[in-house]
Amino acid sequence: MPPNPPEICVALVNDDPTALKTATPLADLFELRIDLIGPDWRQVAARLKKPWIACARRVDEGGKWKGKEAARIKELRDALGLGAAIIDIELATPSLADFVKQIKGKAQVLISYHNIKATPPSETLRQIVNRQLAAGADICKVVTTARTFADNLTVLDLVAAFSPKNKIVAFAMGIKGQFSRILCPIAGGAFTYASVGQGKESADGQLTVKNLRQLYRMVDHD
Repeated sequence: MPPNPPEICVALVNDDPTALKTATPLADLFELRIDLIGPDWRQVAARLKKPWIACARRVDEGGKWKGKEAARIKELRDALGLGAAIIDIELATPSLADFVKQIKGKAQVLISYHNIKATPPSETLRQIVNRQLAAGADICKVVTTARTFADNLTVLDLVAAFSPKNKIVAFAMGIKGQFSRILCPIAGGAFTYASVGQGKESADGQLTVKNLRQLYRMVDHD
């Protein structure tokens, strides 16, 4: 069991100052979803009182970024200048090596992989994490889609295989994957994700930060 309470990253999907104010005491950090918020993301960033992750998720990995790749990379660079503590960039990004060089030393690099269809076998997932580490990841993020309850165990085994030596976040999306979302930080993951409130989820199966905090308190992990 990790010595500290589980850390929760609250995903922000729109500009809602009231919801942000309510969530801030419950959050350890935020994920600012540039692809979901749109052009107003900068004013949301200016309100954040805790460390935050900049993310402009590609469509093929479950996001809604519709602009050109060069513009997406520019938004992430701008986020660095506005104080982002962590920059999320997909492993499949064509310009990954160059981008990592630009970010390293200025913010933590979170290299992510999302499978919106299924949960690959354990060996495949371990190869993905090794590729993330080789690419310079400070934090490795592997998110799959749960088709069966056993998929929860597959991603949690991945956390156990790489932590505490490496910072890793791994869980499965969907209702069937909620078990892994809850247990990720308890199993040794760096943190897990939650929504700022009901109906404001950034991905399928995401719990609200309020409900997740209550769960951790119930089992004495907060």
